[in-house]
Amino acid sequence: MSIQLRPAQECRYDAVSLGEIMLRLDPGEFRIRTARRFEAWEGGGEYNVVRGLSRVFGLRSAAISSFVDDEVGRLVEGFMLAGGVDTSLLKWVPSDGIGRTVRNGLNFTERGFGLRKAKGVSDRGNTAISKLRADDVDWDHVFGELGVRWLHTGGIYAALSEQSAETALAALKAAKKHGTVVSYDLNYRPSLWSAIGGQARAQEVNRELARHVDVMIGNEEDFTASLGFEIEGVDENLTELPIEGFKRMIANVSEEFDNFQVIGTTMRGVTSASVNDWSAIAWSRETGVVQAADRKGIEILDRVGGGDSFASGLIYGLMTGEPLQTAVEYGAAHGALAMTTPGDTSMVTAADVVHLAGGGSARVDR
Repeated sequence: MSIQLRPAQECRYDAVSLGEIMLRLDPGEFRIRTARRFEAWEGGGEYNVVRGLSRVFGLRSAAISSFVDDEVGRLVEGFMLAGGVDTSLLKWVPSDGIGRTVRNGLNFTERGFGLRKAKGVSDRGNTAISKLRADDVDWDHVFGELGVRWLHTGGIYAALSEQSAETALAALKAAKKHGTVVSYDLNYRPSLWSAIGGQARAQEVNRELARHVDVMIGNEEDFTASLGFEIEGVDENLTELPIEGFKRMIANVSEEFDNFQVIGTTMRGVTSASVNDWSAIAWSRETGVVQAADRKGIEILDRVGGGDSFASGLIYGLMTGEPLQTAVEYGAAHGALAMTTPGDTSMVTAADVVHLAGGGSARVDR
Protein backbone atom coordinates (compact mmCIF):
# COMPACT_ATOMS: atom_id res chain seq x y z
CA MET A 1 0.00 0.00 0.00
CA SER A 2 1.66 3.21 -1.18
CA ILE A 3 1.17 5.74 1.62
CA GLN A 4 4.09 8.18 1.48
CA LEU A 5 5.86 8.28 4.84
CA ARG A 6 8.76 10.43 5.92
CA PRO A 7 12.02 8.46 6.05
CA ALA A 8 12.52 6.79 9.43
CA GLN A 9 16.05 8.17 9.80
CA GLU A 10 14.72 11.73 9.64
CA CYS A 11 12.24 11.23 12.50
CA ARG A 12 12.58 10.57 16.19
CA TYR A 13 9.13 8.98 16.31
CA ASP A 14 7.33 6.53 14.08
CA ALA A 15 3.94 7.32 15.66
CA VAL A 16 2.58 9.93 18.07
CA SER A 17 -0.90 10.21 19.56
CA LEU A 18 -2.83 13.28 20.67
CA GLY A 19 -5.53 12.64 23.25
CA GLU A 20 -6.60 11.97 26.80
CA ILE A 21 -5.06 9.18 28.85
CA MET A 22 -7.06 8.16 31.90
CA LEU A 23 -6.61 5.86 34.85
CA ARG A 24 -8.95 2.92 34.20
CA LEU A 25 -10.40 1.27 37.29
CA ASP A 26 -11.64 -2.24 36.53
CA PRO A 27 -13.90 -4.19 38.96
CA GLY A 28 -13.04 -7.50 37.28
CA GLU A 29 -15.97 -9.93 37.47
CA PHE A 30 -17.99 -7.54 39.64
CA ARG A 31 -20.06 -4.52 38.73
CA ILE A 32 -18.89 -1.00 39.47
CA ARG A 33 -21.69 -0.55 42.00
CA THR A 34 -20.85 -3.74 43.90
CA ALA A 35 -17.04 -3.73 43.70
CA ARG A 36 -14.81 -3.57 46.77
CA ARG A 37 -11.54 -3.44 44.88
CA PHE A 38 -10.41 -2.33 41.44
CA GLU A 39 -7.55 -3.23 39.13
CA ALA A 40 -5.75 -0.16 37.77
CA TRP A 41 -4.75 0.25 34.12
CA GLU A 42 -4.10 3.14 31.78
CA GLY A 43 -6.15 3.77 28.69
CA GLY A 44 -7.42 6.26 26.15
CA GLY A 45 -8.80 5.92 22.65
CA GLU A 46 -5.92 7.68 20.92
CA TYR A 47 -3.15 6.51 23.26
CA ASN A 48 -4.14 2.84 23.01
CA VAL A 49 -3.20 2.89 19.33
CA VAL A 50 0.39 4.10 19.77
CA ARG A 51 0.79 1.90 22.83
CA GLY A 52 -0.04 -1.08 20.60
CA LEU A 53 2.35 0.17 17.93
CA SER A 54 5.06 0.36 20.58
CA ARG A 55 4.59 -2.72 22.76
CA VAL A 56 3.17 -5.13 20.18
CA PHE A 57 4.79 -4.00 16.93
CA GLY A 58 8.04 -2.44 18.16
CA LEU A 59 7.67 1.06 16.71
CA ARG A 60 9.02 4.24 18.31
CA SER A 61 5.97 5.88 19.88
CA ALA A 62 5.12 8.90 22.01
CA ALA A 63 1.98 10.57 23.33
CA ILE A 64 1.03 14.23 23.41
CA SER A 65 -1.21 14.69 26.43
CA SER A 66 -1.40 16.60 29.70
CA PHE A 67 -1.58 15.60 33.36
CA VAL A 68 -1.83 17.26 36.73
CA ASP A 69 1.49 16.74 38.44
CA ASP A 70 0.23 14.65 41.35
CA GLU A 71 0.38 11.01 42.42
CA VAL A 72 -2.38 9.92 40.03
CA GLY A 73 -0.70 11.60 37.07
CA ARG A 74 2.62 9.98 37.92
CA LEU A 75 0.90 6.60 38.28
CA VAL A 76 -0.44 6.88 34.72
CA GLU A 77 2.99 8.00 33.53
CA GLY A 78 4.46 4.82 34.99
CA PHE A 79 1.95 2.71 33.06
CA MET A 80 2.88 4.55 29.88
CA LEU A 81 6.57 3.94 30.40
CA ALA A 82 5.88 0.25 30.99
CA GLY A 83 4.07 0.24 27.63
CA GLY A 84 7.13 1.61 25.88
CA VAL A 85 5.58 5.00 25.08
CA ASP A 86 7.85 8.05 25.29
CA THR A 87 6.49 10.56 27.83
CA SER A 88 8.73 13.51 26.99
CA LEU A 89 5.93 15.27 25.06
CA LEU A 90 3.58 15.31 28.06
CA LYS A 91 2.61 18.69 29.52
CA TRP A 92 2.53 18.74 33.33
CA VAL A 93 0.42 21.33 35.14
CA PRO A 94 0.47 22.16 38.86
CA SER A 95 -2.16 20.71 41.17
CA ASP A 96 -4.51 23.09 42.98
CA GLY A 97 -4.80 20.56 45.79
CA ILE A 98 -8.36 19.32 45.24
CA GLY A 99 -8.97 19.36 41.49
CA ARG A 100 -11.15 22.44 41.51
CA THR A 101 -9.73 23.87 38.28
CA VAL A 102 -7.81 21.00 36.72
CA ARG A 103 -7.55 17.28 37.34
CA ASN A 104 -6.65 13.85 35.96
CA GLY A 105 -9.34 11.68 34.38
CA LEU A 106 -10.72 8.42 35.77
CA ASN A 107 -12.58 5.76 33.82
CA PHE A 108 -14.53 3.04 35.65
CA THR A 109 -15.26 0.21 33.21
CA GLU A 110 -17.02 -3.10 33.83
CA ARG A 111 -16.58 -5.75 31.17
CA GLY A 112 -20.08 -7.17 30.84
CA PHE A 113 -20.93 -10.82 30.35
CA GLY A 114 -23.64 -12.65 28.40
CA LEU A 115 -26.85 -10.66 28.56
CA ARG A 116 -25.25 -7.92 30.69
CA LYS A 117 -23.55 -5.39 28.44
CA ALA A 118 -20.26 -3.68 29.22
CA LYS A 119 -20.58 -0.33 31.00
CA GLY A 120 -18.26 2.64 31.37
CA VAL A 121 -18.54 5.54 33.80
CA SER A 122 -16.07 8.34 33.08
CA ASP A 123 -15.05 11.01 35.58
CA ARG A 124 -13.19 13.39 33.29
CA GLY A 125 -14.52 16.93 33.63
CA ASN A 126 -11.91 19.73 33.63
CA THR A 127 -9.04 17.36 32.90
CA ALA A 128 -5.64 18.81 32.09
CA ILE A 129 -5.73 17.61 28.49
CA SER A 130 -9.17 19.17 27.88
CA LYS A 131 -7.59 22.53 28.72
CA LEU A 132 -4.54 22.11 26.47
CA ARG A 133 -4.36 25.08 24.12
CA ALA A 134 -2.91 24.98 20.63
CA ASP A 135 -0.10 27.35 21.66
CA ASP A 136 0.85 25.12 24.61
CA VAL A 137 2.65 22.82 22.16
CA ASP A 138 5.45 23.82 19.79
CA TRP A 139 4.08 21.89 16.82
CA ASP A 140 6.92 22.90 14.50
CA HIS A 141 9.40 21.49 17.02
CA VAL A 142 7.46 18.21 17.35
CA PHE A 143 6.72 17.58 13.68
CA GLY A 144 9.60 19.51 12.14
CA GLU A 145 12.68 19.38 14.36
CA LEU A 146 12.00 16.07 16.14
CA GLY A 147 10.12 14.49 13.26
CA VAL A 148 7.03 12.27 13.33
CA ARG A 149 6.10 9.80 10.62
CA TRP A 150 2.47 9.24 11.73
CA LEU A 151 0.05 11.19 13.96
CA HIS A 152 -3.05 9.52 15.40
CA THR A 153 -5.90 11.34 17.11
CA GLY A 154 -9.68 11.10 17.13
CA GLY A 155 -13.19 12.03 18.05
CA ILE A 156 -12.89 11.30 21.76
CA TYR A 157 -10.24 13.96 22.19
CA ALA A 158 -12.11 16.39 19.93
CA ALA A 159 -15.21 16.05 22.13
CA LEU A 160 -13.57 16.89 25.47
CA SER A 161 -14.01 20.65 25.12
CA GLU A 162 -14.22 23.46 22.60
CA GLN A 163 -10.55 23.96 23.30
CA SER A 164 -9.62 20.38 22.46
CA ALA A 165 -11.27 20.57 19.05
CA GLU A 166 -9.28 23.75 18.28
CA THR A 167 -6.05 22.12 19.49
CA ALA A 168 -6.71 19.02 17.39
CA LEU A 169 -7.18 21.19 14.30
CA ALA A 170 -3.90 23.00 14.94
CA ALA A 171 -2.10 19.66 15.38
CA LEU A 172 -3.52 18.22 12.16
CA LYS A 173 -2.57 21.29 10.14
CA ALA A 174 0.98 21.28 11.55
CA ALA A 175 1.36 17.56 10.89
CA LYS A 176 0.33 17.99 7.26
CA LYS A 177 2.69 20.96 6.89
CA HIS A 178 5.65 18.75 7.83
CA GLY A 179 4.66 15.70 5.78
CA THR A 180 3.33 13.58 8.65
CA VAL A 181 0.60 11.07 7.79
CA VAL A 182 -2.56 11.65 9.86
CA SER A 183 -5.02 8.98 11.02
CA TYR A 184 -8.23 9.72 12.89
CA ASP A 185 -10.61 7.38 14.69
CA LEU A 186 -14.12 8.82 14.83
CA ASN A 187 -14.87 6.97 18.12
CA TYR A 188 -18.30 8.52 18.70
CA ARG A 189 -19.31 8.64 22.37
CA PRO A 190 -22.82 10.05 22.95
CA SER A 191 -22.03 10.89 26.59
CA LEU A 192 -19.22 13.25 25.54
CA TRP A 193 -21.33 15.23 23.08
CA SER A 194 -24.71 15.27 24.86
CA ALA A 195 -24.13 18.49 26.82
CA ILE A 196 -22.38 20.41 24.03
CA GLY A 197 -24.73 20.08 21.08
CA GLY A 198 -25.15 16.34 20.64
CA GLN A 199 -24.78 14.55 17.34
CA ALA A 200 -25.18 17.74 15.29
CA ARG A 201 -22.14 19.29 16.98
CA ALA A 202 -20.21 16.03 16.67
CA GLN A 203 -20.74 16.08 12.92
CA GLU A 204 -19.79 19.74 12.63
CA VAL A 205 -16.48 19.21 14.49
CA ASN A 206 -15.56 15.89 12.91
CA ARG A 207 -16.36 16.96 9.37
CA GLU A 208 -14.03 19.96 9.74
CA LEU A 209 -11.19 17.84 11.13
CA ALA A 210 -11.75 15.14 8.51
CA ARG A 211 -10.54 17.52 5.78
CA HIS A 212 -6.99 17.11 7.16
CA VAL A 213 -6.99 13.31 7.55
CA ASP A 214 -5.28 10.68 5.40
CA VAL A 215 -6.55 7.49 7.07
CA MET A 216 -10.08 7.58 8.52
CA ILE A 217 -11.13 4.83 10.94
CA GLY A 218 -14.45 4.05 12.59
CA ASN A 219 -16.77 1.31 13.75
CA GLU A 220 -20.29 0.21 12.89
CA GLU A 221 -21.92 3.43 14.12
CA ASP A 222 -19.23 6.10 13.85
CA PHE A 223 -19.58 7.11 10.21
CA THR A 224 -23.28 7.78 10.72
CA ALA A 225 -23.07 9.56 14.07
CA SER A 226 -19.87 11.54 13.43
CA LEU A 227 -19.97 12.25 9.70
CA GLY A 228 -23.64 11.78 8.79
CA PHE A 229 -23.33 8.83 6.38
CA GLU A 230 -26.01 6.17 6.72
CA ILE A 231 -25.25 2.44 6.43
CA GLU A 232 -28.10 0.49 4.87
CA GLY A 233 -29.18 -2.68 6.64
CA VAL A 234 -27.73 -2.04 10.11
CA ASP A 235 -30.29 -3.01 12.75
CA GLU A 236 -30.47 -1.35 16.14
CA ASN A 237 -28.89 -4.26 18.02
CA LEU A 238 -26.05 -4.77 15.51
CA THR A 239 -26.89 -8.43 15.04
CA GLU A 240 -26.09 -8.34 11.31
CA LEU A 241 -23.04 -7.17 9.35
CA PRO A 242 -24.45 -5.86 6.03
CA ILE A 243 -21.30 -5.85 3.90
CA GLU A 244 -22.97 -4.30 0.86
CA GLY A 245 -24.33 -1.47 3.00
CA PHE A 246 -20.84 -0.80 4.33
CA LYS A 247 -19.41 -0.76 0.80
CA ARG A 248 -21.97 1.79 -0.40
CA MET A 249 -21.33 3.95 2.65
CA ILE A 250 -17.56 3.92 2.02
CA ALA A 251 -18.14 4.90 -1.61
CA ASN A 252 -20.15 7.92 -0.46
CA VAL A 253 -17.54 8.90 2.14
CA SER A 254 -14.63 8.64 -0.29
CA GLU A 255 -16.48 10.73 -2.88
CA GLU A 256 -17.06 13.61 -0.48
CA PHE A 257 -13.69 13.43 1.32
CA ASP A 258 -11.26 12.99 -1.54
CA ASN A 259 -8.31 13.58 0.81
CA PHE A 260 -8.83 10.15 2.42
CA GLN A 261 -6.22 7.67 1.21
CA VAL A 262 -7.56 4.78 3.30
CA ILE A 263 -10.84 4.16 5.12
CA GLY A 264 -11.07 1.36 7.66
CA THR A 265 -14.03 0.16 9.67
CA THR A 266 -14.72 -2.69 12.02
CA MET A 267 -17.94 -4.67 11.66
CA ARG A 268 -19.27 -6.23 14.84
CA GLY A 269 -22.35 -8.41 15.16
CA VAL A 270 -23.45 -8.62 18.79
CA THR A 271 -24.90 -11.95 19.94
CA SER A 272 -24.17 -11.11 23.58
CA ALA A 273 -21.61 -9.12 25.57
CA SER A 274 -19.31 -12.14 25.54
CA VAL A 275 -19.97 -13.52 22.03
CA ASN A 276 -19.56 -11.32 18.93
CA ASP A 277 -19.13 -11.75 15.22
CA TRP A 278 -16.09 -9.73 14.18
CA SER A 279 -14.73 -8.56 10.86
CA ALA A 280 -13.39 -5.42 9.21
CA ILE A 281 -13.14 -3.81 5.82
CA ALA A 282 -10.78 -1.26 4.36
CA TRP A 283 -10.74 0.85 1.22
CA SER A 284 -8.20 2.68 -0.88
CA ARG A 285 -8.50 4.19 -4.34
CA GLU A 286 -5.97 1.67 -5.62
CA THR A 287 -7.67 -1.47 -4.32
CA GLY A 288 -11.30 -0.62 -3.67
CA VAL A 289 -12.86 -2.45 -0.71
CA VAL A 290 -11.15 -5.45 0.86
CA GLN A 291 -12.50 -7.50 3.77
CA ALA A 292 -10.72 -9.29 6.59
CA ALA A 293 -11.65 -12.79 7.71
CA ASP A 294 -15.24 -12.90 8.98
CA ARG A 295 -14.96 -14.49 12.42
CA LYS A 296 -18.27 -15.78 13.78
CA GLY A 297 -19.05 -16.22 17.46
CA ILE A 298 -15.71 -15.16 18.92
CA GLU A 299 -15.57 -15.12 22.71
CA ILE A 300 -14.95 -11.76 24.38
CA LEU A 301 -13.33 -11.23 27.78
CA ASP A 302 -13.09 -7.42 27.62
CA ARG A 303 -14.31 -5.62 24.51
CA VAL A 304 -12.91 -2.21 25.45
CA GLY A 305 -9.93 -1.38 23.25
CA GLY A 306 -10.80 -3.80 20.45
CA GLY A 307 -11.34 -0.98 17.98
CA ASP A 308 -8.12 0.77 19.04
CA SER A 309 -6.18 -2.45 18.51
CA PHE A 310 -7.78 -2.79 15.08
CA ALA A 311 -6.48 0.70 14.32
CA SER A 312 -2.94 -0.08 15.46
CA GLY A 313 -2.79 -3.31 13.47
CA LEU A 314 -4.10 -1.57 10.35
CA ILE A 315 -1.64 1.31 10.79
CA TYR A 316 1.27 -1.08 11.33
CA GLY A 317 0.45 -2.83 8.07
CA LEU A 318 0.23 0.47 6.21
CA MET A 319 3.46 1.79 7.72
CA THR A 320 5.39 -1.33 6.75
CA GLY A 321 4.17 -1.23 3.16
CA GLU A 322 1.95 -4.30 3.27
CA PRO A 323 -0.91 -4.68 0.79
CA LEU A 324 -4.19 -3.28 2.10
CA GLN A 325 -5.60 -6.81 2.41
CA THR A 326 -2.76 -7.77 4.75
CA ALA A 327 -3.07 -4.53 6.73
CA VAL A 328 -6.79 -5.03 7.38
CA GLU A 329 -6.14 -8.67 8.36
CA TYR A 330 -3.55 -7.46 10.89
CA GLY A 331 -6.04 -4.94 12.24
CA ALA A 332 -8.92 -7.41 12.57
CA ALA A 333 -6.69 -10.08 14.13
CA HIS A 334 -5.16 -7.65 16.62
CA GLY A 335 -8.57 -6.31 17.62
CA ALA A 336 -9.93 -9.82 18.14
CA LEU A 337 -6.95 -10.87 20.23
CA ALA A 338 -7.00 -7.69 22.35
CA MET A 339 -10.55 -8.54 23.45
CA THR A 340 -9.35 -11.85 24.94
CA THR A 341 -7.41 -10.06 27.72
CA PRO A 342 -8.46 -7.47 30.33
CA GLY A 343 -7.73 -3.77 30.10
CA ASP A 344 -7.79 -1.19 27.32
CA THR A 345 -4.36 -2.06 25.97
CA SER A 346 -3.17 -5.09 24.05
CA MET A 347 -1.32 -7.94 25.78
CA VAL A 348 -0.45 -9.93 22.65
CA THR A 349 2.66 -10.10 20.49
CA ALA A 350 3.25 -9.32 16.85
CA ALA A 351 3.78 -13.05 16.29
CA ASP A 352 0.30 -13.72 17.74
CA VAL A 353 -1.22 -11.20 15.33
CA VAL A 354 0.59 -12.53 12.26
CA HIS A 355 -0.33 -16.13 13.23
CA LEU A 356 -4.05 -15.37 13.55
CA ALA A 357 -4.12 -13.08 10.51
CA GLY A 358 -2.63 -15.91 8.48
CA GLY A 359 -5.38 -18.33 9.53
CA GLY A 360 -3.66 -19.84 12.57
CA SER A 361 -5.65 -21.81 15.13
CA ALA A 362 -5.91 -21.53 18.91
CA ARG A 363 -4.27 -24.92 19.54
CA VAL A 364 -1.93 -24.95 22.52
CA ASP A 365 1.58 -23.63 21.83
CA ARG A 366 4.16 -25.57 23.89
